[in-house]
Amino acid sequence: MTSVPSVSTTWADRLAPRRWLGPLVLLAPAGIWLLLLLVLPTLLILEISLVPGLRLGQPSGGYGLGNYLQILQPVYLRVMARSLAFALGSTLLCLVLGFPVAYWLALLSPRRWRNLLLVGFILPLWTSSLLRAYAWTTILRPSGVLNTMLNALGLPTQSWLNTPTAVLIGLTYSFLPYMVLILYASLEKLDTRLLEAAADLGATPRQSFWQITVPQTLPGIAASCLLVFITSLGDFVVPTLLGGASSMNISRLIYNQFLGPTRAWGFGSALSMVLILAVSLAIALLLRYGDRRSVAET
Repeated sequence: MTSVPSVSTTWADRLAPRRWLGPLVLLAPAGIWLLLLLVLPTLLILEISLVPGLRLGQPSGGYGLGNYLQILQPVYLRVMARSLAFALGSTLLCLVLGFPVAYWLALLSPRRWRNLLLVGFILPLWTSSLLRAYAWTTILRPSGVLNTMLNALGLPTQSWLNTPTAVLIGLTYSFLPYMVLILYASLEKLDTRLLEAAADLGATPRQSFWQITVPQTLPGIAASCLLVFITSLGDFVVPTLLGGASSMNISRLIYNQFLGPTRAWGFGSALSMVLILAVSLAIALLLRYGDRRSVAET
C-alpha cells in the first residue's frame, strides 16, 4: 500500500531551489538584457514625459501631464491622424496586392519552383530600407524613370515625389513581402479537401473563396495586417525621404523634438510613449487574434 505524500512535503518540493533555480539561470541573460535595454529606457522616457516644458539644458522641476495635454492640440492631432492614415492605407494596399500573390504561391505555383519564387519575392528585403527609399526617389522625381516613361508615351509629367501618394507607395513596397510571407504560411496550411468538396456540391469559386478560404486563413490575415500596421505606423525613413514637409508623421515629429531646433525632450518623450502604447496595443491584438504560428514561421 503506497503512502500519500503530505501537503507540507508537496509544498516543500515546490519551494526547493532545484525547482526554480534552473529556469531562473536560463532566463537570466535574456531577462537582464531586456531589463537594461528595454524596461529601464522605457521607464526613463516615461519619467521625462512627465516633466512639463523639459528642454535640453533647461531642466524643469515637478511632474505633470502638460506634455500629454499638448498632444491634444489640433496641429499634433492632425499629425497623428495622418500617421494612422498612412499605416491603414499601406496595410490595405498590402493586403489587396499581397493576397493574390500569396494564394498563387501557396496553391497554384509549381511546387518545385515554389521556394525559388519565395526567395525572389523577398530578395528586396536583403537590401537596406534606406537604399530602397532612395531608389523610389529616383523613380518618382520629376526627371525620374516613371516620368520619362510617361513622357515617352505622350503623357504629362506627374508630381509624385514629396506627396502622401509617394509615402503610400514606399510603405506598400517596403512591407508587402512581410504580408505575402505570413499569408503564404497561412494559405499553405489550407485544407484543399474542403475546396474540392465545395466544388462537388456545386459551390462557385467565389462562394468557396469567401466561405472556406477566407475563414480558414483569417488568423493569418489578421496577423499580417497587424504586423504591417505596426511597422508602417513607426516608420521614419520612407515618410522622410518620399513625403516631404507635407507628410509629417509621428516618428518624424518625435525626431524633430529630440534633434530639431526646439529640443523639447519632454514633449518628444510624451509622443514616444503614445507611439509605444499604440504599438503595444497592436501587438496585444496580434497575440490575441493573429496566427502566431504563421508569424513565427516567417
